[in-house]
Amino acid sequence: VQLQASGGGSVQAGGSLRLSCAASRNTISNNGMAWFRQAPGKEREFVAGCNWVGSSTVYADSVKGRFTISRDRTRNMVYLQMNSLRPEDTAVYLCAASRTASAGSSRTAYRYWGQGTQVTVSS
Repeated sequence: VQLQASGGGSVQAGGSLRLSCAASRNTISNNGMAWFRQAPGKEREFVAGCNWVGSSTVYADSVKGRFTISRDRTRNMVYLQMNSLRPEDTAVYLCAASRTASAGSSRTAYRYWGQGTQVTVSS
């Protein structure tokens, strides 16, 4: 399974971006999905996740109320709507497919990883 993230870019603080993650096959339709991010010199951190049908979501405290994860199982797509962006949101954002139908915050729970897309937020 290949995951390809897109939609990153450069925005000013307070702006919005919508990231997309496309899966090469429909094998992720029964898997939980998540977005992680990694800033230079920092560890990869969990951002948001949803279960296999998208009915249950979980967010890092730092993005609650600003980011929304969603998925379209028919199109093998996962999205991350990011609003009210802050400079500290600057990072490479990666999508990941869970080993199970649920999505948690631990990196070890994820089997497939995409290459990521750069998000840069300027003040």
